Amino acid sequence: MTEQRISDDEVEKLRLRLDRDAEASGYHLNPDVEFVRELARGLITNERRYGYWACPCRLASGQKEEDLDIICPCDYRDPDLSEYGCCYCSLYVSQAVLNGEQEAGPIPERRPPPEQRAQAQAPAAVAPSDNLAYPVWRCRVCGYLCARDEPPGVCPICKAKKDRFERFM
Repeated sequence: MTEQRISDDEVEKLRLRLDRDAEASGYHLNPDVEFVRELARGLITNERRYGYWACPCRLASGQKEEDLDIICPCDYRDPDLSEYGCCYCSLYVSQAVLNGEQEAGPIPERRPPPEQRAQAQAPAAVAPSDNLAYPVWRCRVCGYLCARDEPPGVCPICKAKKDRFERFM
């Protein structure tokens, strides 16, 4: 099967969409436009191959259920932005990186190996709330809840900053 050529117009259209969506959600794309275009090209390629935007910097299985954590924006974006100033593929960058106050550097892979991901996806017995794998964070502005190590930098619902989150339960 021959892969269809990706036009420069398609790539630019996606880059603009990614930028618009990122900014509307309180995120920023890498200021290197050509770099972002190449990542957009990779997202288009993966969407054609698999039917979803698998991160272009990671090896996707082609099974959406197995790759849910690496569909862009991936589950690891916010922790990477908080700790390193950019996500694994450097598509998204922090305000400090955007302002030139911090340099985007290499990011260690947070994605667990396949066998650990399979265990995490397996149904588990219901545990009491004090035995959750991650703390639950609540946006004090809109009530949005998320379970993760740290609250997101920006609430995806109301765009409140990280400091507006409180530990829930």
